[in-house]
Order: sequence, then C-alpha cells, then structure tokens
Amino acid sequence: MSSINNNRIFLGKQLQQDNIYPLSKIVDSFETTGFKSRKGLERLIICEDTLVNVVSNRYGHLPNQLFFGKVEEKLDLQGVQYVTRSVNRNNCSFVADYILKDENFHIDLKGSNDIITPMLRFTNSYDGTCKTSGHFGFWRQICSNGLHVADFKLSFGFKHTGNIDEIVVPEIDQLIKQFMNSEFHELKRKFEVLAETPITDLKGFVKFTLGETGLFQYEKSDKNPEPSKLSQFVIDKIYQEATQLHVVPNYWLGYNAFNEVLHTELTQSFDIQKKADGKLFNAILADALN
Repeated sequence: MSSINNNRIFLGKQLQQDNIYPLSKIVDSFETTGFKSRKGLERLIICEDTLVNVVSNRYGHLPNQLFFGKVEEKLDLQGVQYVTRSVNRNNCSFVADYILKDENFHIDLKGSNDIITPMLRFTNSYDGTCKTSGHFGFWRQICSNGLHVADFKLSFGFKHTGNIDEIVVPEIDQLIKQFMNSEFHELKRKFEVLAETPITDLKGFVKFTLGETGLFQYEKSDKNPEPSKLSQFVIDKIYQEATQLHVVPNYWLGYNAFNEVLHTELTQSFDIQKKADGKLFNAILADALN
C-alpha cells in the first residue's frame, strides 16, 4: 500500500492501526502433535505460534496477506483514495476500514455540525467468529468506531487451492459509484432526520432504546433503578458531543453514543456487532419518526 494512503490521522482524528498481517499457517494435526485427530479436525491454524482454530482437511485458509492485500491492490489500481483503520483481535479476527478521502463523498450533516465519510469495511477471521466479507459503512469525524447500517455488501469469488483459498475481489470503484447513486442518499436523509430530532427526556430515551434492542440493562440492578455504568456512559456521551458540536441533544448523538458502547465495550464478534448496529439504528430512527 502506498505511503500516501497509509495515513494515521484523518480530518484531525487519530486512526487505530493494529497489525492485521500476523504470520499464520495451516498444518497437519498429527504431524504437529503426534496424536491422531477425529474426522473433521485434521488441521490446525497457527497464528504467531498460537493455536487459533482446528479445522478439517477440506478447510481453505485465507491469510490476511491474500485478502486485505488483494483489496488494497484493487483500490490502488483503480485510483481510489483512502486512509486505513485496522483492528486485530487476539490474532483471531480482523477488520480493515478504508475511509474514502474524496471530499465529494463527505457529508456535512445538516443540523449537527458533524462530518461523515463513506468507508469500506472488510472482515476476516482465523477462528471462525466472523465471515470473510465486505460492506459499506460510514466513518464519523468526532468518533472512530464506524457506523454499519448500510445494506450494500460486496460479493467475492473464491478459488480453493489445497488448504489455501484465493479470493477474487470485485471492481470496487464501480461499486462505490453504485452505492453513492443509491443507498448513500437515502441514508444521508435518515441521518439528518435523527440530527433534527431533539431528545426531550434523555434517561427516557436511553431506557426506551435498551427496551427495544436489549443491548444491555438500563438499571444498575433489579434493586437499584439508577442508570448502569454503560447507561450513564451513553447519557454523558450525548451531553459531551452536544456541547462539542454546539447543538442540543438529539437522536443522532443518541444513536452514536450507543454505537460507541456497542463497538468498544461489548465483547461480540464483528458480524454480531454489525447486526446489532442495524437493529439499534432502525429502533432509534423509528422512534424519531413517531
């Protein structure tokens, strides 16, 4: 990847830069351990000298070097300007976010003083906790977790060669154009609806949203009705960002406060987090439209 694209700071925000290229290999279980394995458990996936998965002879391992490397090669060949954000969870599951630098794609969200930029998120795992996948999302300047509410997904082709999978990456520049001409504008309007809808009862908003989504418990305990640690975090985050952006607390800030808890405090797989993100967004949007 070119040094121009590998910026660590974008729009004044420090981007997470984990190493998503740890050394990994797939080896024969019997040859490695000296013990016979059950059928379907003949191979081991080793990453940085740590066992991360046990798989069958038919399993095709897709190293990040082949997956993310192929994606970045395609982006660079097609002249897509981006900056990267990368996440490595215990050398088992990985994310690469490619935030689009083209200012024509940036959203200066009406009613929020907030800047949002489309991005492409790609995930891969060695332990099976998330699928090899790609989808569109958004990166928000004031926060760094990403918003994963777009339905536009990328489809890949796979070629199985021995114990290694090779991947065929689609023409990403064309998919960006399709996304910008379709779902992008609809989502932008939904974001604006949230930003234009004030929260009149902050604790009531948090309690209602948790009742709709079940992300975590609002109360500290069954005997203590005060907001739990995570509930209080959401409340404080909404106030903090409202002050920072010089706006009143609104549903857009409410969604993003919950989103930050979802992606930084709750220990779930990337796939589960994306589904929960969509459920969260739809619940808050429906409430804003009522």
